[in-house]
Amino acid sequence: MLHDKIDSALALLRTAQQKHGGGLVYPSSFGAEASVLIDLICRHIQPIPVLTLDTGRLPQATYDVIEAVERRYGIRVQVVFPDEREVERMVREFGVNLFRHSVEGRKLCCQVRKVNPLNRALADKQAWITGRRRDQSEGRAELQAIEKDPVYGLIKYNPLLAWSWDEIWEYIRAHDVPYNKLHDHFYHSIGCECCTRAIAVGEDERAGRWWWENEESLAECGLHVISPVLNRAEGEAGEGI
Repeated sequence: MLHDKIDSALALLRTAQQKHGGGLVYPSSFGAEASVLIDLICRHIQPIPVLTLDTGRLPQATYDVIEAVERRYGIRVQVVFPDEREVERMVREFGVNLFRHSVEGRKLCCQVRKVNPLNRALADKQAWITGRRRDQSEGRAELQAIEKDPVYGLIKYNPLLAWSWDEIWEYIRAHDVPYNKLHDHFYHSIGCECCTRAIAVGEDERAGRWWWENEESLAECGLHVISPVLNRAEGEAGEGI
């Protein structure tokens, strides 16, 4: 079962590389899914550049896994930072913990620290890869393997859509892949240190993100607005390969 999913993920990654070449990039948050994708890319699909967003508020464990990945695979991860003037203006006006006070404040913080920097990084790209899975949350249940991203206008590839959390870890253990050690402490979805917590048994995988907000608010930072299917026939074909 996992072998088939690995083959499908590799086939989709190869399709993305063949179609987009140097216009393809993998922006990574360095959670468990990222560990799997980076291993697949570096061992089978080179070269697809890996980048990450340093918001200024990442956990130390995330920096540690970035370094471990660079050593293991002999790559240099492209680290993208927010515009310091934008951050300074935001903090002057709304305070350092604006994300705690309202959904609007949290979305503004994500916009300045994540969305805007990623927008700059993707300015000359055609497509990007994500580690999203359908069973991460209800909001991701209808995602397709190939989508048109409504935020950045790029093609988005989701090679791990059909993978379960257990299969992610089966792969990591089988291949001794470097991973974020916060996962050892019941963290599933890992973002900024201030906006991430461990989850309890039975909680949604993304329950550890912005947990102080009401349940009706969608637990997304703005990087991944739920995208319409690029072409349902193409998406289903991409998922099946």
